[in-house]
Amino acid sequence: MSLTAESPTAGPAVPGERPWARFALRRLGRLLVSLWVLVTASFAMIHLIPGDPVRGALGPTAPVELVEARRHALGLDDPLATQYLHYLKGLFTGDLGTSISSQLPVSDVVAQRLPATLSLAVLAFLGAVLVAIPLGVVMGVLTRRGHGRRTELAFTTTSVFVATVPDFLIGVALIYVFGIRLGWFPVAGDETASAYVLPVFSLAIGPAAILARIVRVEMVGVLEADFVRTARAKRLPARTVYLGHALPNAVTAALTLGGLLLGAMVAGTVLVENVFAWPGLGSTIVQSILTKDYPVVQAIVLVYGVGVLVTNLVVDVALAVLDPRSKIRED
Repeated sequence: MSLTAESPTAGPAVPGERPWARFALRRLGRLLVSLWVLVTASFAMIHLIPGDPVRGALGPTAPVELVEARRHALGLDDPLATQYLHYLKGLFTGDLGTSISSQLPVSDVVAQRLPATLSLAVLAFLGAVLVAIPLGVVMGVLTRRGHGRRTELAFTTTSVFVATVPDFLIGVALIYVFGIRLGWFPVAGDETASAYVLPVFSLAIGPAAILARIVRVEMVGVLEADFVRTARAKRLPARTVYLGHALPNAVTAALTLGGLLLGAMVAGTVLVENVFAWPGLGSTIVQSILTKDYPVVQAIVLVYGVGVLVTNLVVDVALAVLDPRSKIRED
């Protein structure tokens, strides 16, 4: 009896052999479903609000003819399904509707105000990261192996307290101390670079405290890992051990949380912008709610939601790329 060895032959690719392709398809599918839910919810918002939004925006004394004409111009007298299709078509063509109060295209209103909000949120995020990572690393080094109990307690207590204080309350306190009492910084507007200091600090201090705690916990765990012990056994400089070996492996959890915080910061600008009279989407959406300008509210809610979804997608991709051990590609 002769035995014939089977030689491996090239066959069709097995789906499991392409984790990146499956990862991309899953994330793209989730993003599309989430976007559809967000778009549908933003469309339904204007129809779930009690009363007539046009009458609410124009006031109770507005002539009936004007109200009907405005409703017709906005397409609010069409069947609901027709309005939904028009809304989807407008989104694909960049038409977010027309403001009821100002009669300006909503896309123009968003385009004018979005840069101010993004600059505030991005600067606050960068500030939080630049403070949190060094602070978390230092605290992790000082409190590893049960050392520095008092330092750990003081750091944990302070960071928990700071993280629980609402950012708009921090903003009010900063305005009183540094704007009114000391007069060091302006308390409204964005005309000068110094006007960014107080609102950015208001947004950044809470997330910085949260990120610093995460980095410290991860750093303490990484410093006990075998590869760090090996690096120390080779008598590598402490700077190389902490920054070259330990830090890259300790920032994975911080990266995940940081991405979520960035999305939260963009949404969190609503209250801070109103405290500092900042000309961004946050102050605009509050004014639009007060004037019942629901097309503007609808568009800004959509922009905030898309920002959060895109941020989460970027974080997922970054984790899959930076951490080969991550199970995120297998989810």
